[in-house]
Amino acid sequence: MITLENQLLDISEIEKLALNFSKNLKVGDIIMMKGELGSGKTTFARFLINNLYSLNQLTKPNSINSPTYPILITYELSSYDIYHYDFYRVRNFNEVEELDFFSNIRNSITIIEWPEMLLKERFRYNHYLINLELHSENTRLINIKYINKLL
Repeated sequence: MITLENQLLDISEIEKLALNFSKNLKVGDIIMMKGELGSGKTTFARFLINNLYSLNQLTKPNSINSPTYPILITYELSSYDIYHYDFYRVRNFNEVEELDFFSNIRNSITIIEWPEMLLKERFRYNHYLINLELHSENTRLINIKYINKLL
């Protein structure tokens, strides 16, 4: 389990962090990423997804984009899927349920950009919370916490 507090990282350091982070992920893990527009949520997700493909000895996807408009993009690996959500345009909890979100998280690795609406609803699942803040054009302030809801 990786945790990080107030680390100032450039893009190459963020890529290394994502590699180490992805090595510890397992089916059922949920990664929630918060941060303003342009803070690096999709970039971090791209690094994670590419690393998970590499770790599974699969060819990386040609492109990994933000799922802002489709809300969900699924990446199929050999033994599980990666569900990459962007809840920026999701306005209520019913929309989340319509996406079969709660049945999908059990058998996948789930990455969520803009999870604020879920967090307001007292999300009851263990998850990683990653906060990315713009520090400069080339650096981000990053915090990673593991939230254990079983305690």
